[in-house]
Amino acid sequence: MASIRVANGSWRANLPALGAFEAAARHLNFSKAARELGATQPAVSHQISWLEAELGCALFRRLHRGVCLTPEGEILFEAVKISRAAIEQAEYQIRNHAGRRLITIATDYGFAGDWLTPRLASLAAEAPDVEVRIVASQGPAETGAEAADFAIRMGNGAWPGFSSTLLFRETVFAVASPALLGRLPQIRNAREVASLPLLHLESQANAPWLDWSGWLAGHGVKRKPRDGDYFFNTTSILQQAAIAGQGAALGWRPLIDNALATGRLLPVISTPVSTDMGYYLVEDTTRPRPASAEKFRDWLLSACAQAAG
Repeated sequence: MASIRVANGSWRANLPALGAFEAAARHLNFSKAARELGATQPAVSHQISWLEAELGCALFRRLHRGVCLTPEGEILFEAVKISRAAIEQAEYQIRNHAGRRLITIATDYGFAGDWLTPRLASLAAEAPDVEVRIVASQGPAETGAEAADFAIRMGNGAWPGFSSTLLFRETVFAVASPALLGRLPQIRNAREVASLPLLHLESQANAPWLDWSGWLAGHGVKRKPRDGDYFFNTTSILQQAAIAGQGAALGWRPLIDNALATGRLLPVISTPVSTDMGYYLVEDTTRPRPASAEKFRDWLLSACAQAAG
């Protein structure tokens, strides 16, 4: 078995590569590690190849799907896990000692922009000593809870190793601007919705949320994307396009409540599609957190119950 050493004793130079290695070893998947780190898969692969060259041994065995750790990789992963736990504990103690109460929340762009951010004033009024850092992404694959105090994710509630609490069931309306609907004859059913230009949200494979094909299928209608449709990679741009009258979009309750209340968007038809998916609060209950994390949790559950009611 090859010995593990740091070339030239330059451990500082290895820190970015060790971070990439830790994420890849935890997920056993370079693409998932890249999404967590906000990097590209080739960048993660490059960091790990550099680290392997520095150590003089392979850390991963590449498989047909994913990777597995070599014996040398297992040794390094155990050391890195211990170091990460120690760093997180030190960070927790320093924050508490300094009187900081920063809570990190990982979620997707839609929940962050359309629901959570507009309600931060309510959180500040109820818990003024709680500081919130929101980390948003479009990717649905990971919980995000491994790198945050809380994650708010769309899914079925089953994330091995994490506890989850349902916030909202997935309930989806077709929505459009009053200006667009005012130019059209009354839309009476989903088949007529399918005749409109549709605004699609581009997302990664196996995204857990409903898309247009699923929504229309829920009404017994089949339709493929066609000329006149538009595609967007973030929910905020998608919603702005709908407000501008470019077509019909899907809107999740209660994320679209503000746009509906202000009249910027209207339901195209009154019947939504509901699924067995939903937004969940996802937690690693073994992770050290500031005491004020419970204040945020209590506020969030209360605010979600109020919005759902």
